[in-house]
Amino acid sequence: MTNLRSASDAAAAALETAASYLKALTGWRRALAAFAAGVVTALALAPVYALPLMALGFSVLIVLIDAVGAAPRPRLRAFAVGWFFGFGYFLAGVYWMAFSFFVQADQFAWMAPFAVLGMPAFLGFFTGAAALAASLVWRPGWPRIFIFAALWAVFEYLRGHILTGLPWNLAGQALAGAAISAQTAAWYGAYGLSLVAVLLAAAPAAGLSGGAIRRRVLAGPVVTLAGIAMIFAIGAARLALPEPAPDGENFLRIVQPNIPQREKIDPNLWGRNFYKLLGLSKAVAPPDARLFILWPENAAPLLDEANTALGVLSDELPKGAVLIAGAVRREPDGDGGERYFNSIMTIAETPEGRRAVNYYDKHHLVPFGEYLPFYDFLQAVGLAQLTPYGDAGFASGSGLSIVEAGGPAFSPLICYEVIFPGAVYPRGERPQWLVTVTNDAWFGDTSGPRQHLDQARLRAIETGLPMARSANTGISALIDAKGRILARVKLYQSGVIDAALPPALPRTLYDRTGDWLFWMMVAISLAIGAFWGRPRARS
Repeated sequence: MTNLRSASDAAAAALETAASYLKALTGWRRALAAFAAGVVTALALAPVYALPLMALGFSVLIVLIDAVGAAPRPRLRAFAVGWFFGFGYFLAGVYWMAFSFFVQADQFAWMAPFAVLGMPAFLGFFTGAAALAASLVWRPGWPRIFIFAALWAVFEYLRGHILTGLPWNLAGQALAGAAISAQTAAWYGAYGLSLVAVLLAAAPAAGLSGGAIRRRVLAGPVVTLAGIAMIFAIGAARLALPEPAPDGENFLRIVQPNIPQREKIDPNLWGRNFYKLLGLSKAVAPPDARLFILWPENAAPLLDEANTALGVLSDELPKGAVLIAGAVRREPDGDGGERYFNSIMTIAETPEGRRAVNYYDKHHLVPFGEYLPFYDFLQAVGLAQLTPYGDAGFASGSGLSIVEAGGPAFSPLICYEVIFPGAVYPRGERPQWLVTVTNDAWFGDTSGPRQHLDQARLRAIETGLPMARSANTGISALIDAKGRILARVKLYQSGVIDAALPPALPRTLYDRTGDWLFWMMVAISLAIGAFWGRPRARS
């Protein structure tokens, strides 16, 4: 017992010493510490999943906000600390976007430094604003932990909705690397998962606000460990719940062709690419099963116009198979020109042979990647979007959709669209499965494709629906309704996933109520932060 108490005192003393050192930092040293804490925190995300580093990073951020509270112009300094933290977090988290500018290096490589620094600098305003808002109602001890976690989650929500929204690398995404740790997203979604993750990550700093009794310094780390244990226990219990077996009537073939991006966008190679996809798709289907074949984003440009290709599909694909293919389509724009759409085409058998029987056009486009905002001005200064279709890029589709093609209805999503919580199918409707096609070849063998997969897993958990994901160079995967990856094709491999369609689960709480529980959690956290420990008024 004495040895345990001595070890506890030594650990508490070490934490206090570290906190004192951080609080003494000023100027560029404080900024560098905040930046480093952000970088360290990003290592909790895919592909590293170093969750203890998330606790380290957020605890450092809390202590740095403590320190600026006593400095001149504390609100400005709190914003600066939060901004430098965010700059480091996003620089380490979204560095991979620079790779897309080197696919057509002669045209776009010069833009890479501006993008790789500009995007984190912009996103840092959200983290800076969260730190600033928290500092306005900062209270020592546990109250500031609840206040900070709630406001961090609020500004993540705003980041996911302002302008076109970019909810990439939400803090809760660090828990999506394993299905067991992400199951509570079925209750309160990715934003609620972020609030919980930040609350537990910042808890070790609860007793480091100065003047704390030594034994209370270790209460925060203990709460963090207990909280993580609870999340895993809840996850294990939910994963163990009985669920229906696949009916065996619907079979999936998910195709990953692994075509390099420069070859994929070369019109001279479209024919060769088509036959590679076809070769991976032709295997005999299980008897008496309805077969759905998935091709990745932009797999076959203008497929609905290529009568020869449609004829080959009629001859070569298994009889009765439905092809769900990422494609580019075009239509007249009414002014003598053409509009291009990033689409999913459903190709099914008709009396005239295989034809496109349904189109879904991507409606949540990537600025500068798929279209050029402020087109006239930016074109005049020499900028262009990365995707080489149309002068101004892709046109936007009409919105989310549900597709029925002679089997269980599915909701189609294209690449970027899968990152938005609560926006995977039309409100008031519910499909039986989700289809995602993507092309992460733009981003190389980096953390980007792996982070993208984690977000897809969260959408499956939130909705209680299985997801089939076809990616050009990976990671293609079959994900069940609890976010478990049943099969995958690794990054930069060519391959096929053949499997029965997993069953859907009953609607989750998040699917029924959306972000209401998240906002209740925010309100409760703020109330705890505002009133915990305040002396009661005497009558």
